[in-house]
Amino acid sequence: MTFSWSGADGWVRLQATLDAMFARVEDLLVDQVDPGAAAVLDVGCGTGATTLAIARKLGPHARCVGVDISEQMIALARQRAADAPVEFVVADAGSHRFDPGAFDVIASRFGVMFFEQPERAFANLRTATRGGGTLRAVVWRRAEETPFMTAAEQAVGGMLALPPRSTDGPGQFAFADRERVLHILDDASWSEAAVEPVDLPCAFPAADLDAYVGTMGPVGRALTEHDEATRARVVEHVRPAFDRFRHGDEVRFTAACWLVTATA
Repeated sequence: MTFSWSGADGWVRLQATLDAMFARVEDLLVDQVDPGAAAVLDVGCGTGATTLAIARKLGPHARCVGVDISEQMIALARQRAADAPVEFVVADAGSHRFDPGAFDVIASRFGVMFFEQPERAFANLRTATRGGGTLRAVVWRRAEETPFMTAAEQAVGGMLALPPRSTDGPGQFAFADRERVLHILDDASWSEAAVEPVDLPCAFPAADLDAYVGTMGPVGRALTEHDEATRARVVEHVRPAFDRFRHGDEVRFTAACWLVTATA
């Protein structure tokens, strides 16, 4: 069973903004995929950007499969794919019965931190990987290392009742602890595991900032329960917290991540 994904609507509505924001993360992940891979599974593929980028790299003869628990996001991914040689599956990658040894590479951009039982999930992905195949995933380091991601919730004060972020359960920063990640991979029978820090520049149009604040993260999710007037007041209140990230017509920040690699 997987962490309930309540933010799918935001990822769909802001697909273009988020793809632009995480373009350098996508570039890193695609670079990590062996150009000779015949089959790749993109875990937590969302609206399909990384799956499609990997397919472009590998060409039409490779099998590229994106899997996500959100029907809404997979629907958009399929629409974006058009005639591209990719497959998109609505499933829990942690428990779905993939064919054993079906994939050369398991890839993920921010998609593997939400498993309720990560050891079982990574064991399932290990089974789906051929011997000698690889795992390549990008996950977040500690929240404090990417202050952009928590700026809204820190600024909102008492205007909204927000649940505390989990640091050891499923969630955005669940894999912040390097040793925990290595332990999970070892328990799941992955070999040659490594967790290395990477700092990636991210940017998106400043014109999209209000939509981002009002849609994404704990603040955006909480605002779905409120009317438009409340939403406008909260966004107006929170907006100055992002002044330090504004550079002309862009919002810029550095994403403090781990690059997680392992071998089956």
